[in-house]
Amino acid sequence: MNHKFFRLLLICLTLLCILDGCKKNGLTPHEGYVEVTGGKIWYRIYGEGNKTPMLVLHGGPGSSSYGLIPLNALSKDRPVIFYDQLGCGRSTRITDTTLMTIDHYVEELELLRKALNLEDFCLYGQSWGPALGVDYYLKYPKYVKALILSSPLLSTDLWIKDADTLIATLPDSTQVIIRENEKNKTFDNDAYKNAVDLYYSKFLRRREQPKEKEDSSSMFFGTNVYEYMWGPSEFTATGTLLHYDRVNRLKEVAVPTLLLTGEYDEARPGTVRYFQSQIPGAEFTVIKNSGHATIHDNPEQTLARLSEFLLKVDALESK
Repeated sequence: MNHKFFRLLLICLTLLCILDGCKKNGLTPHEGYVEVTGGKIWYRIYGEGNKTPMLVLHGGPGSSSYGLIPLNALSKDRPVIFYDQLGCGRSTRITDTTLMTIDHYVEELELLRKALNLEDFCLYGQSWGPALGVDYYLKYPKYVKALILSSPLLSTDLWIKDADTLIATLPDSTQVIIRENEKNKTFDNDAYKNAVDLYYSKFLRRREQPKEKEDSSSMFFGTNVYEYMWGPSEFTATGTLLHYDRVNRLKEVAVPTLLLTGEYDEARPGTVRYFQSQIPGAEFTVIKNSGHATIHDNPEQTLARLSEFLLKVDALESK
């Protein structure tokens, strides 16, 4: 073989790399399962661009990735990876409470990272997702290039204080129903359920969702995980996360970080801005006309802000 052939081969390989987006992350759109302690977790990858992948951590604990699928709009620039944590969604359902811990879910995420050969990614978390994301980052910081903490749970004490503030805005009769049933632990009481629905309509999801989506969300929900780790409702914590708090460790976050919250979020803007103040260089955005489910209530502003932040992270990576 002569030098002209090698030169031609090099040019062809370079062109193939450019046309294929170089696929430096090796990710292609597909779905599958990863074996973890306690069962299998389901994942799906959208997009195959060569920009930094975004891995999505859903809320709950015990919810699923189903309600966050609109985030796949970001896959035009990069792979977006969804997965369902053990105990919910398309992943193995569990009854073993020794698996329902932050430590377990951190290691589960690390097994997913290894299975997908991810060495460089942005971690997006919604609600309980930021708690999991921050704990993962604190243990495995070298893989996380940026954090997006959307409507974050980072302190149960502050979460409950915010909930008390929001409950105080409800009608007096509703407040009485909530407090009496919490005191008596009668969480199956119809009046209590109606009070929960009212709270959720104001601070969780302000736009109604179609019945079929509501049914699908319920089908994917891991109620036993939610109740064991959190409690009977968004504003009542009785589970293992009762004393969860990472505020004192936020100063250790040393990657670009964006905090989002809805204008009417149960993760109240004042509290989320406080979290921002604890993270060096972190950014903060309020999503207008939105409750906790920002991607549902105001997808346009949410996606625009996420895209802006991710492109900024990409630019830093290329320097």
